[in-house]
Amino acid sequence: MVKRRVHVAAAAIISADGREVLLARRPSNVDHGGLWEFPGGKLAPYETGLEALKRELHEELGVEIRRAQPLIRIHHEYSDKHILLDVWQVHDFAGEPFGREGQAVRWVPMSELVNYPFPAANLPILRAVMLPTEFLITGEETDEGRFSERLVRALDEDGVRLVQLRAKSLDEAGFLRRAEQALALCQARGARLVLNGEPSLLEVVAADGIHLTSDRLMSLKRRPLPESKWLSASTHDRRQLDQARRIGCDFVTLSPLRTTPSHPKVAPIGWHDFQQLVEHAGMPVFALGGMTRFDAHHARAVGAQGIASIRDFWK
Repeated sequence: MVKRRVHVAAAAIISADGREVLLARRPSNVDHGGLWEFPGGKLAPYETGLEALKRELHEELGVEIRRAQPLIRIHHEYSDKHILLDVWQVHDFAGEPFGREGQAVRWVPMSELVNYPFPAANLPILRAVMLPTEFLITGEETDEGRFSERLVRALDEDGVRLVQLRAKSLDEAGFLRRAEQALALCQARGARLVLNGEPSLLEVVAADGIHLTSDRLMSLKRRPLPESKWLSASTHDRRQLDQARRIGCDFVTLSPLRTTPSHPKVAPIGWHDFQQLVEHAGMPVFALGGMTRFDAHHARAVGAQGIASIRDFWK
């Protein structure tokens, strides 16, 4: 049976202070009735995703989009149809949203999104909405004082809110001390910390999650963490992206986008192939490998969640 293909534009409308997102409840007489969703609707044959979104938000909510940016594209298979969710993050709009078609709408704090029931296709959007656009990977540093100074600078001056602690030069005891130090600094500033290492590390350090190496990722048969913890992974090709989706990773890095000094002989992916890989990733993807903050808008335009970097943040 050939499935119907349905292209839907949806909006993650963020409040001015960045703390809330607007949700709408689906009518009880349609598929997934009573569940919450990000507002939007189907594209007409002549429309782009952004054109459809502008029309749908005016019809459904009475608002006019002033500024929007691609967030994530999700392909989802139902028993009778193939859905493409073309999701945009709306940063600026005119008007006060209300349910023009009688639907319930509600501003929901980011921290409470997990308490709302969504259609399965919307779940990767939740992760993308809750994640920032910049992902710091810490560099190697043996001196504890310099490590703290660099991390504090990234958190306070650069506004980094997602950190991966990577410290291959430390032994187990040293890594655990470093993890506790990093966790205290991150928690004091509302940033999330994931540890590059074995999932069992979370039994000792109450970090926000684990980042898997690509080798560790490929060895797993199932998700090794509860849903309450973030699980990320390093990926380099479609096979690894498929494995990350299969075991339920919340987000990944995909590298190397460019040739880097640390891996000069590794062929870069390039923007074109990166976009093709991200299109079917099914989860937020951070571009890694020679990235700087100047690349952030380009990365978002080709479907990435944002950029990940050591050198650009670890000054």
